Amino acid sequence: MVTLWGNYEGISQHYVAAARVLKQKYGQKVEFRLLGFLGVNNPSAITELEMQSWVNEGIVTYLGVSDSVEKEIAKVDCMVLPSYYREGVPKSLLESGAMGKPIVTTDNVGCRETVEHGANGFLCEPRSTESLIAAMELIIEMPHDKRLQMGQKSRTKMANEFNEQIIISRYLAAINDCLK
Repeated sequence: MVTLWGNYEGISQHYVAAARVLKQKYGQKVEFRLLGFLGVNNPSAITELEMQSWVNEGIVTYLGVSDSVEKEIAKVDCMVLPSYYREGVPKSLLESGAMGKPIVTTDNVGCRETVEHGANGFLCEPRSTESLIAAMELIIEMPHDKRLQMGQKSRTKMANEFNEQIIISRYLAAINDCLK
């Protein structure tokens, strides 16, 4: 089974629509998981009723909320975040990449920085269910050992480009430039 995990925050209806299509095509070979708060005071938030209908339909497995997200990431084959928000670099992509997971995300500011398309994951068009399906299907069809290799490239990318010391050094350099 190939398990794809979507972090609720930043997911769109495109994730569920893509999961519906891929679940119908692959059945028990694939599982789609979601984690995060429901019914929060946000117009784009997923309601408990929506989530329950997707669970009842057999499209997703809802994991609830967790203070140990890394335990959930460890159980999956790939991280999927079809975010179209201009949110900076999502922590969920950094964490999953650092844990050696391939990434499927949008070719959007913040998200695209975590993926070298075809090396450690795949980029899809923002707000495009068809593009998301195509990217997720590449992961599903990929042999397990290739997913592991792709995940290792994610780990290397996160260590080389998003290491805490690198980020701190960049912040300090930016502050110094402002003070000149």
